[in-house]
Order: sequence, then structure tokens, then C-alpha cells
Amino acid sequence: MGARQRHAKTRLKTPHRGVERDLRIRKQALAIGCFLLAAALTGLALADWWKCLPDDATVAYVGRQSCIQCHSQEAELYRGSHHDLAMDRATPETVLGDFNDAQLTHYGITSRMFRQDGNYMIHTEGPDGTLEDFRIDYVFGVEPLQQYMVEFDRRDAMPSEEIARLQVLRVSWDTEKRRWFYLSPPDVDERLAPDDDLHWTGVAQRWNNMCADCHSTNFKKNFDPQTKTYHTTFGEIDVSCEACHGPGSLHVELAQARSLFWDRKRGYGLARLKDRNTDIEIQTCAQCHSRRRIVHPDFRPGDDFYDHFDNELLRAHTYHADGQILDEVYVHGSFIQSKMYEKGIRCTDCHDPHTARLKHSGNQVCTSCHQHSAGKYDSPAHHFHLPGSPGASCVECHMPETTYMEVDPRRDHSLRVPRPDVSVLLGTPNACSGCHLERSELAAAKREQLHEYADWLTAARNGDQEVSAALARVDEWAGAKFATWYGVKDDLQEQHASVLSAARRSEPQSEKALIRMARSLQRPAIVRATALAELTRFYSTDAEEAAAGLLQDSHPQVRAAALGNLESLRDPRKLVEAVAPLLEDPIRMVRTEAARILTRVDSSELRGPQQRARSRGLEELVEGLMVSNDRAVAHLSLGVLLESMRDDAGAVGAYRTAIHVEPAVTGPRTNLAAVYDRRAAQAGAQAGRLGQYDPQAAHRALEQAQQLTQSAAKMRREELDLLARDAGLAPENAAIQYRHGLSLYLHDRWPEAETALRRACDLEPNSVDFALALALFLQKQERFGEALGQAERLLLLRPEERDYQNLVVELRRQMSALPIGPAKSSNGGVSQPPPVPQ
Repeated sequence: MGARQRHAKTRLKTPHRGVERDLRIRKQALAIGCFLLAAALTGLALADWWKCLPDDATVAYVGRQSCIQCHSQEAELYRGSHHDLAMDRATPETVLGDFNDAQLTHYGITSRMFRQDGNYMIHTEGPDGTLEDFRIDYVFGVEPLQQYMVEFDRRDAMPSEEIARLQVLRVSWDTEKRRWFYLSPPDVDERLAPDDDLHWTGVAQRWNNMCADCHSTNFKKNFDPQTKTYHTTFGEIDVSCEACHGPGSLHVELAQARSLFWDRKRGYGLARLKDRNTDIEIQTCAQCHSRRRIVHPDFRPGDDFYDHFDNELLRAHTYHADGQILDEVYVHGSFIQSKMYEKGIRCTDCHDPHTARLKHSGNQVCTSCHQHSAGKYDSPAHHFHLPGSPGASCVECHMPETTYMEVDPRRDHSLRVPRPDVSVLLGTPNACSGCHLERSELAAAKREQLHEYADWLTAARNGDQEVSAALARVDEWAGAKFATWYGVKDDLQEQHASVLSAARRSEPQSEKALIRMARSLQRPAIVRATALAELTRFYSTDAEEAAAGLLQDSHPQVRAAALGNLESLRDPRKLVEAVAPLLEDPIRMVRTEAARILTRVDSSELRGPQQRARSRGLEELVEGLMVSNDRAVAHLSLGVLLESMRDDAGAVGAYRTAIHVEPAVTGPRTNLAAVYDRRAAQAGAQAGRLGQYDPQAAHRALEQAQQLTQSAAKMRREELDLLARDAGLAPENAAIQYRHGLSLYLHDRWPEAETALRRACDLEPNSVDFALALALFLQKQERFGEALGQAERLLLLRPEERDYQNLVVELRRQMSALPIGPAKSSNGGVSQPPPVPQ
């Protein structure tokens, strides 16, 4: 190649290398630019992610219309559900009952349902006992029954969004049989007097305090105790979206924001119902599907249930001894006993959350999870019944149903294995006997009076020996079948039914069994808490130590129950040492209970931080009490609290308000009389001190003492009549018989007082309060032998109690001092038995 050619080639290569370098530079610049852009975008995204709603952002209810815009599918499922139809105004579209001059006669009263001027009307007995016309303002529920409500006390100046006192009629519509029926109160088969709380115009049938909280959304009762008027409001008339998901304003704000992310702290701005912690969803449902006491207002989904409610324990009047439902308890208390709950099953595993219907039909509700090997459970090899028969149905055996409200069957959600062998031992229900009552050999006439298994159980519990014997025969048969199919079980004595039954029969050995049950982490928390509640029947070092050891339990219901066992500690230092740490408990139910108990001790026994914590706990406690400020019991409880804090003036005001709110209720007059007596004694003592140097002041003090004494006597006279009424209505209620006996005693009606006190002791033979009252009553009548018998019973119940030991010694001394001859009896000079415990 010549020089000229090489030079030309070189000239050709040089520009190419320049282009290549330029390209490389451009690529690098582009890469850097992309990197910087990505970094900027990442920074913007991180800034977007990091940015969140202020911590103090308030949440508000926005209504279902704000939800439907994005969640139309869920809204369509919800439409027509029981939640959607929980309550509504009475219109042709919502009223299901026959108002074409239909009539229903109940207990001699003929009610007529008719239309007038476009309104739905009923002609029935009113609050004064006369027949009147009432306009139906609202409907309640849709199936299997619909109830109807009438508004009272509405004033012209009330805003349209407020509701006054709303009463629920007992005349109800059976939507399945399409008939009117009278919905009697449980266990009350008689005509109700117009002034009875159970009458449809009474407080027990009042929507504002009995129903509304769970049948509407964003409910505010707004009761004024001074005027006794309601100004009730709600955000939505039924159970709407925000009742379960929580107030939605922040969710709407986040959804409409120009952001790539939801809020890093608040998520969707709603309750995390699908959280791994299944209790969030379950407790959201439990706000309504539970029998509970309100601890604090304004529960919102996602809150801890026990910050706002105290779930009913397995009490003898609400559950059978084995935990099966007895009274209407609304599912939650049953479900948290179950193995399903223990394994993390949640409500929406079985129930569709928007339609509120089961997700599957028949046994598939259960076998959708319990598949295992083919046919392991859904086959005769497991249930020993013909396919398609009731005995082949999972729920008939594991979720037996009981009918409430005359027409509404509800299933027990404890999902337990039927145990007829336990029924043989204790008389508890079992699904086997409930299905095979034809084997009872009960006379046909008797059988016709008993419509379902629950009626048989009620008759047996009420002392019907014929029914009881018939049930025992069926239980024996079912127990034998059970043993043949599944073997003889050796756990009968460790069943909590056995332990609780023994405790309620006052068997002394049951104390140790209760302690074991309370400590057993293998048992459901509600069972352990119930064991602690039953342990208050006993008073011993063992019981005290067991309760103290459970104050740090992981479950709030157990901690709260343990606190109740320590309330009787007399040494204030021991009480403070045990209870004061729980003033800082993270759960409100526990810390308010600790605060209540520590009102028994003087502030000087508490350190500064403890005093402040107690004050905070008491503020929360009072706020919770006043949720029910339309009921006397709230003000009565407040009065007791104020008395324990030595605030007699405040207690008097609370007791007077209780009487004002519910004039016919028992309790506040007795407590008010006791305060008057105490203040009368103080005024009398003051008169004595002033007598020598200020006669006029002494005279005023003496007049005040006399007025207070007269006021106390007046309160007690009124209370006696009310207690007599209650004792007649509830002859099986030991506490009422006891209080009636004390009231009779204070009015010098000693034979009647003794009958009532003995009745209370017979009904609850292990109550130390009842036995002590009877022992002191007999002692003051100088019937020392009988009194000694009661005092010795006290020692059996609480052998370590020094006062009872001293009483036995004193009675033996008094017996030895009696002259030989007939036993002396005297009705004079009887001192007052112990005050009624609150």
C-alpha cells in the first residue's frame, strides 16, 4: 500500500474514533441522567411514602354513599342483608306486618293494627293502662320477626334528626308464618302491669338504651337525667359500612389523594379486619354479638374489645355449667370457648361479611375446612347416623340451637362435642338427648306443653320431677350410645362443668379444683375468669395467693376477675401492693377495676404516681358508668363509688338522681338512708360538742340530725314496699330475699325478716353475707344455739376469718351463760345486721 493510500485510510479512521468517543460520552451522560432521574423519582416516591397523615388527624363518619362510589360490588352484596334491614322508618316498603284491621288478643288485651291517614297504627294498652291509638314510627328487624316502635315525649322544638324516647311494642310480626304474636319476656307468662319495667312502655323495652347501640351506626344516646329526655342521634339508621370498618373519612381522604401509596402508619385508614391477629375482626363483631357491660363509650373497629366492654362470664343464669348457652348471650361468649377460636378461625371464615349469610350450605360449611381424608367426618363412620338425617348434620350435633324471642332459633357457637355422659352426671344439655326426646316415655299431654328441648330443660330446672326423670332416662340411653361409639371418657371430674357445679353446690373441695382451673393455660380465658369469679365464694390464703398470682395473666378478663378476688383484703398495704400496679394496665377494663377497688384505701396509702393513676382510672370509670345515665344503676354505682371516697354530698346527689331517673327501682333509697343516718349521727355529735358554749348552733345541729333521721326513715319505708314487690316477683333470687329480709328487720317485722333471711341462705348456702346476717339476727334474739349453727357454717366457708372465729367463741360463751330451762327468745334490742353489699 502506498503512502498516499495509508494517509487516506488514516484520515478516514480519525473521524470514526471521534464519533465513537462522542457516543460513549453521550451514553455516560444518558446513564448519569437516568440514574439521577431514577434517584429523583425514588426520592419523590420515598418522600411520598414517608409523608403521612398527621398523628392528630381526626376521623369522622362519612356514610355509606362515600363507600359505594368505589365499592359497588360489596354494596350490592350488603343491600337487603340483615344489617341493612336492622332498622328503618315505617313505610309501605319496610312494614311487613298486616295492618288491615288485624287483631291479636293477649292476656285479655285485644290489640288492633290498622292504617290511618297514611300512617301505620296500633290500638293497644298504653302506659296508664287504657287502650289508645299509637302511631308506628319505626320498624325493627326483618326476619324471622319484625318489631314496631312508637316515639314518646317528642317536643315540637326537637330537631328532625333527633329521636326522643322510643318504645318497642311486644306485639310482633312473625315473618315466616305471617302472623301476629305477643312477645313475652323470658320466663314471664302473665299480663304485665302498665308500670312494670317489662311492659312495652317500660324501660326494658326502650330502644334508646336496649337496642339502638347495635342496630344503628354512630349512635349517640344523649340522655338528660335532669329532664329525663332523650335527644338521640345516629349517623345511619341501620348497621352500615362504618359500623364494622370504622369511620371512613381518612380512608376517603387517602383514596382521593394524589399518592402512590396508602398511609404508612394508618394503612387504608380503616380497621385492619384481615390482620393476622384474628381478634381484631372477632372483637369488631363482638361489639354487638356479645352479652357485655359497657366499660367505656365510643368503641370503634380495631379498638381492643376490653377497653370498652366486659364480656359476660359463664354465670349460672346465662350459661349451663359446661358453658352451653342458657340465656340469650349473642354468640361471642360461646365462640371464645371453642377450639375453633383457639386455632385462629374468624367469623368471616364461615359468614360472608356483607350478606351476613353463611358462605356454604349444609355440612360444607364445616367440610370446606375439615376435609382431611375423604369422608372422615361427613360419614356414618364418624357420626353413626344415616346420611341426610339430622344426626348426620354437623351443626345439629356440634351447634345445637335454642329459640329466643319466640321464633328466633340461634345456634350455640362453642362448637363442642356432645357429652351425654356429662349430662348423666350433672343434668347439663347434650345434642343427643335434644334430638331423641321421643325416648323419654313422657305422657303425651305433658309433651304437648314442651315445644323444644330448651322447654324440657327449663321445666326440669324449675322442679318438674316428671320431666326431670324423663330427661334422665334419655341421657342414660344417649350416654350408653356415646360410650359404645366413642369409648368411656375418664375426664369427667376435670370437666369445668363438674368443677363449677360442685362450687355452686358449696362443696368445700371445689375450692382447690377452681384454683387449678383458673391457673390452667389449656382452658379458655373465659372459663379461667369464671373459675376466679366462683372462687370469691371462698376466702382462704390459697384463694388469695391464686388470685394474686394471676394479676399478670396475659388475658385482661382473667386479670380483672383476679382483682375481684382481692377486694376483700383488709390490710390496706397488702391491697395497695397487689392492686396498684394494675392502675397502669394497658387495658381499660382492668385499670378501672383496680381504681375502683383502691377507693377503699386512703390517699395517704398511695404514692404520688399511684394517686394520679387512680384519679385517671376513676375518671374513665365514671365516664363508662354515665353511658347508662338513663338507668338508676349507673347513678347508684356512682354513689357507692363516691361514698367509698368519703364524698357523702356527692353520693347523696347520685342516689337522688338514681331515684329521679327510675323512681320505682330498689337500691338507692337504702343507700341514701344509710348516708342520712351517718350524717345525722355526725350532726348529733356536733350538737353535743356545741351545747355548752353555742346553744343556738347546737339547736340547729340537733334539728338537722332529726330531719336527716326522718328522711332516712322515709327512704326505708318506701324501699320496703319496693323490695316486697321484687321479692314476690323473684322468689328464687337470693340477693333480693336477703335485702327484703334486712328491710323487714329494720321495720320490726322480725318473723317475716327471719323467713326472708332463711330463704336467702337456702338459695345460696355458701354466701357468707347471708349466713352472717342470719347468725347476728338469731344472736340478738338470744337464740344462741341456732346462731351458733350459722356461725359454724361461716367458719366452714372461711375458716381463716378471725371475726367468724370470735363470733363462734362469743356464741358458745353466751350459750354456757344461759339458765337451765326453755331457751329464751326475745324480739327486743336487735341490732342492725350488716349493710347490703353493693
